[in-house]
Formats: sequence, C-alpha cells, structure tokens
Amino acid sequence: MDIDLSLNGHEGDSDFSRSCKKVGQNSIWTAFLASISAHEINSSELWRAAVTETVTTAFLMFTLVVSIVSCTESHHPDPQLLIPGVVFLIAFFFLLAILPLSSCHVNPLISFIAALKGVIPRACVRACVYMLGQCVGSIIGFLLIKSVMSPDAVAKYSLGGCRINANGDGISLGTALMLEFVCTFLFLLLAMTVVFDSKRHKELGMPMICAVIAASRAIAVYVSIVVTGKPCYAGAGLNPARCLGPALLQHGELWYGHWVFWLGPFFACILYHGFSATLPKPGG
Repeated sequence: MDIDLSLNGHEGDSDFSRSCKKVGQNSIWTAFLASISAHEINSSELWRAAVTETVTTAFLMFTLVVSIVSCTESHHPDPQLLIPGVVFLIAFFFLLAILPLSSCHVNPLISFIAALKGVIPRACVRACVYMLGQCVGSIIGFLLIKSVMSPDAVAKYSLGGCRINANGDGISLGTALMLEFVCTFLFLLLAMTVVFDSKRHKELGMPMICAVIAASRAIAVYVSIVVTGKPCYAGAGLNPARCLGPALLQHGELWYGHWVFWLGPFFACILYHGFSATLPKPGG
C-alpha cells in the first residue's frame, strides 16, 4: 500500500510538472502575441487603414508612372528635369488629401521607419499589414497602367518599372545599391526628421508638412536621375512596392537586381533610426 501511495504521488507530481510547463509555454506564447499586438488582426480600424493604403498606393502608382512616362515622351530638351517637379506636385496633393484621414504611408519604407520610431501604435502587426496593402496596391496600380498603356510604350519603359541595367547600358549592382541607400537616407533625413518632431509638426501645419515630404522625395528623385548619366538606369526606386508591381507583371530585366530596391532602402531606414537617436533636441 505504501508503495502504491508513493507511485501515485510521483505520478501526481509528474502531471503537475507537465501542467506547469504547459502553462509556462502558453504564457510565453501569449506574451509574444501581446508584444506584437496580434489581436489587432481582429480590428476593423486596422483593415480600414489597410484598404486606404492599398487604394491610395494603387492610384498613386498609376498617376505617378503615367506622368513620368509623359514627361519622358515630351519634346522638352531635357525631359528628365521635368520629373522632379511632377513628383513633387503629385506627392503633395496625394498627401494633402489623404494624410489627414489616415497615415498615408503608401511606401513600405515609411511604415518600417514609423514602426522603428514607435510612431505606429501596436507597431509590428499593423506595419506588416500596411506593407502588404502597399504591395497589393502597387500590383493593382500597374495592372491599371498596363490596361491603358500601348504595348509599344509598355515594352519601351518596361511598364515604368525599376530598371538597373536595361540593354546592358545601365549601372552595376553595387552602384545601384549605394544609390538606393544614399537617396533613401537623404529622403529620410530631409522629411522624416521634420515629420517625427511633434513640435515642428504643429508649428508648420499640415500643408507645409506635406510640402516638406513631397519636396524631399523630389530632391531624392532628381539626384538619382542625374548622378549617373545612364539612360538605361531608371533612377532610385525609393519605394520597394513601386518596384515589385511591374516586376511581377513584366518579369524579364526588372527582376535583375530587384533585391537592391529592398535591401538598400531598408538598411538606410535602420541606419537613419540609429542616427536620429543622436540628434540634439530642439532648443537643447
């Protein structure tokens, strides 16, 4: 009888240990889900914001690429100089219309740096959903472009995609990677330094903030276009989603070095995040 009691007690201790281990594992998993705010998946507000990102990205891609192709086809002696101005105007009016209603990131880089800076509430899940919406929006936007653009123009401009070495007359992957990094960091330095400063944000007001972001984007585009002097290099992408859409639809040369348009900008975001932490506080 004594032996039976000891065995039953041992089995009870074993069951208790397994139960504690299971509870511990569940608590760790629960804590992990809470840390990334997984419950956000069930939030209708999150999905409304994601739909806004998708639709806005789609129509921004459509407007931007069609306008840039039109500039290139114009009879202006140096049509590339028209592109930064067009980029500024389009970005400004899209931001002015959508930014007061939602985050209006329309770019995985903005969602990523906003998550790093803690600007996005419950960052991890929300940022990933935003990025997914932006990539889907890019695909939709370039499908719209493909449906209205002539086949000759589609072939000539690779559907407005991000080209590095078209027809062998572009730039090396190393140069393209460096340009993506430099131009993205330039954009973040000029735009996000102001945007993430709540005091300056209030002082400048929404229209001026939109103008700062649009102008920073235009400057980065201008630098990336003129610095190489290579007609078969389409310039820095500055938006991985913009490069993904046409690459999926057109294939071919657009997949050459496609990773550059992701690695360079995301590395620039990480470096800028570290750099911005060292900036002096206004008035300090």
